[in-house]
Amino acid sequence: MTTKAPIGARLLLKDRPDWESVTADEVIAGRAKLVRLLRSPAMRIVAGLPDRRAGIEERTVELPGRRLTLRVHRPKGPHERLPLVLSFHGGGFITGTAAQNDWLNSRLAARLPAVVVAVEYRLAPEHPLPAPVEDACDTLDLLAGDPSGWGIDPARIAVVGESAGGALAALLALRSRETGPAVSAQVLVYAALDWTATMTDHPSVARNIGRPGLSAGELRLARRIALPAGFDPDLVSPLATADLHGLPPALAVAGELDPVYDHGREYVERLRDAGNDARFTAYPNAVHKFISIPGVVPAARPARREILEFLGARLRAGAAAR
Repeated sequence: MTTKAPIGARLLLKDRPDWESVTADEVIAGRAKLVRLLRSPAMRIVAGLPDRRAGIEERTVELPGRRLTLRVHRPKGPHERLPLVLSFHGGGFITGTAAQNDWLNSRLAARLPAVVVAVEYRLAPEHPLPAPVEDACDTLDLLAGDPSGWGIDPARIAVVGESAGGALAALLALRSRETGPAVSAQVLVYAALDWTATMTDHPSVARNIGRPGLSAGELRLARRIALPAGFDPDLVSPLATADLHGLPPALAVAGELDPVYDHGREYVERLRDAGNDARFTAYPNAVHKFISIPGVVPAARPARREILEFLGARLRAGAAAR
């Protein structure tokens, strides 16, 4: 196992030592600054340019009591109904934006091809859990309920999520088993799948202390801000789910230098034990966030290829089964 992150990641993803003192107001201010940075032309060097074969538009949708913005990636040119890939960004339920995944999402749209919809779900502290989960569920229901309006095939739906967004993707896959809409595949990218008090007790957290990209302090901050008093964290922790049988095929990827490496690894082991098609891939020299920063972490490219191949095979199988 490698012990050194790429130098670009070490320079870009410096940790701060005082996460425990960060206030809710500082989270909001820092989020706004991060969104401006992620959307800046200069950041594209790090975050990667979108695939020109896919167009990107933002659409506003009405959900019960609120409006959400969806960032829609669609392959250029005429197409019949396409698969839907619903995408969820990371950021600990307190920060992040759908635009941070343009590099991956635009390529999924162009090369699968598919309609890839990235959800700007609500964030804490203004909207603590379970608000992001409600946004994920309601958005999927909306799109699946209007397939013609979105140009999608409701029989071919996949979910993709990174970090905290990986928990949302996994929760939608669990929900699909009980109530639908049916999900054909789930991709969990360095997913944070344990939001209970044991979140930072996994061996990979201690093993990767001091690595760039994510720290135990950031995990504790996200949990402190995102989970309101009295909320049951088991409800948003796929790793705490007792019954994992009958779930869609799963691919989990993580960097070997990532504190939440064991979240994905343990979840895949439990999925397999329950009889599901699931695999876990670890990438050397890769830190948390690595697929969002392909300009500084080379492992993002083989990981992207693996995700494309996995989704392509599962979504084609869904079409053949109709």
